[in-house]
Amino acid sequence: MAVKEHINEYFNGRAFMTLSALMLIVATGAALFLGIKPESPMQPGMFFTLGGPLFEPGLASAAINVLCLLATGGIMLAVNKVFAFVRSTTHLPAAAFFWLQIAQPQGLVALNAGTLLCLVTAIATLPLFASFQDRHAQRSIFLIFALITTGILFHYGFLVLLPAFFLGFLNMGVLNLKGLLAMLFGLITPLWIVLGLGIASPASIAMPQFNGIWNIASGPHQTTIHALAAVTAATGITLAMVSLMTIMNYRMQTRVYNAFFVFSLVLTIIAMCLDWFSIGIFLPLLSLLVAVQVGHAHTLRTKRPHRYLYMLLLLATCIAFFTTNFLTIS
Repeated sequence: MAVKEHINEYFNGRAFMTLSALMLIVATGAALFLGIKPESPMQPGMFFTLGGPLFEPGLASAAINVLCLLATGGIMLAVNKVFAFVRSTTHLPAAAFFWLQIAQPQGLVALNAGTLLCLVTAIATLPLFASFQDRHAQRSIFLIFALITTGILFHYGFLVLLPAFFLGFLNMGVLNLKGLLAMLFGLITPLWIVLGLGIASPASIAMPQFNGIWNIASGPHQTTIHALAAVTAATGITLAMVSLMTIMNYRMQTRVYNAFFVFSLVLTIIAMCLDWFSIGIFLPLLSLLVAVQVGHAHTLRTKRPHRYLYMLLLLATCIAFFTTNFLTIS
């Protein structure tokens, strides 16, 4: 029994998270060395497109990308340390996020919209949670929606964050009249700056093009990445449902925090179904949200000494997808 608990605690600890971060770096180097190509983004932004040397495969771009992924994991640990949405001391959400990213080597070889979407979500979660029942949260509301709108200017994938953070602030109890006005000004301000300074014109607006899952027969065949998305989504939904009854017994503030992650998980899955051919853009965000559920599932079942087996299964699955990507792409 003691050995099993030591294994469970190892998965919770900083050592496993550090090992996971190192494996993420190694996986990035392997993907670069073997010439893995990033998934081509199917969606432009409202006025601009993410491009240039910073987003082209190469050592510098991959290094920036992996730093953003590591920062995302670190930010989520910091948010949990402050707000305790996972009510046990654990580094597992960050570690699980790193392993879920390893499963998709196409997202490691260059900085991409998916990584930025994930990083923005992690950064915005801190002021979102800090605004709980704060009547003076208008500044946070304005900044977050201005940040999301700025992302939409460059990639329509950021649209998924609009309903997620709207529901988030609504549950925080801060969307009164002043809050709604702050949200409106946050949405308008980046557009006003871009159009007012003549950086772009209304005539240059690019409309989003959705290629939903119902068009799968006519789209590119990316069996591995679609299978990874399906497995990750199913895992997240299953773990969220398993942990639901326990989380419902938490105090209201913690319930509201976790409701944000569940709502975001569902919205991300819907976005993937609506834009099935650009599914890789949403995979990092999906991985982040599923990693939170992994943290809950592992820490809530302390009376089950064999729970480390589920973590071993997760690691084996991620390694299998990582290997399969090389076999199908190389």
